[in-house]
Amino acid sequence: MGFHLFDAPEREASQFVGFAGNAIDRQSENRRDDDVETALADPACRVMVMGGGRMHLKKAGESFSAWYGADEARALDAKLADAVLLGWDANGPVMAAPAGREVDDLPDTVKAIDYRSIYMQGLLDPAALGALAQGAAMLAWHHTHRFCSRCGAGSQMRDGGFKRTCPSCGAQHFPRTDPVVIMLAVTRDACLLGRSPHFMPGMYSCLAGFVEPGETIENAVRRETFEEAGIRIGRVVYHASQPWPFPHSLMIGCYGEAITEAIDADTTELEDCRWFSRAETRQIVAGTHPGGVLVPPKMAIAHHLISAWVDADG
Repeated sequence: MGFHLFDAPEREASQFVGFAGNAIDRQSENRRDDDVETALADPACRVMVMGGGRMHLKKAGESFSAWYGADEARALDAKLADAVLLGWDANGPVMAAPAGREVDDLPDTVKAIDYRSIYMQGLLDPAALGALAQGAAMLAWHHTHRFCSRCGAGSQMRDGGFKRTCPSCGAQHFPRTDPVVIMLAVTRDACLLGRSPHFMPGMYSCLAGFVEPGETIENAVRRETFEEAGIRIGRVVYHASQPWPFPHSLMIGCYGEAITEAIDADTTELEDCRWFSRAETRQIVAGTHPGGVLVPPKMAIAHHLISAWVDADG
């Protein structure tokens, strides 16, 4: 049954995108500096091991597991001294640790797979995929924020990884999330899709860009759409969000009501940009477009924005 794009949604759309199934209880208000050591001493502790954009997955028959016990992680030379405590689930503490071995040195029972392939191939259940997004983002932040941005001294991990402090000047630094708007500009019966040069052949998607300092989400949608496609946007409505661990972004999915239709694409950003009718977009989503046009896979927030618009009545 259809719904109007500019009415409140009937359900929370974010729960249906990839990387959004994280069920970990972070307990941020109860964090202590010895949380990592305490968690590693717990027999129920489970560790994700990742590095270089890849997760070290343990083969379990025809499937894969993301989880290692603390001793298993040590045996793989995971850098447990630099591990972060993601939180707790029903089984106990959940951690992420940087990998300590090169890919070629891993045992046959372990395979290093890049995050995007894990997500695209559905190798992990939604809860583990959500934990991957949290762990990858936090480890990436710690790796690039080892020095105080105020005085330049080496900083130290605290609160199980949820902050860093500077012993020199006392500054506190907290994990970073970069907000990115991803938007589908629409008219009554057409949507605007663009193609970047690095996309796979035939693929078109929503436009996207980082939110800048002092900018609302709505104005970021308007600015990015105009900068990339020359299209002016009126009303903006939020649809869903998606954690995106490349390296630590939050994709904020919106619809923008196009008030102009003449495209003036930024060819340094886009290889092509054009309007697609609702009927044509329905073919694209179904994989039956005669020109072979594709959209991102079902777990991507862009796919959900496009397919929800196809089924909408306005």
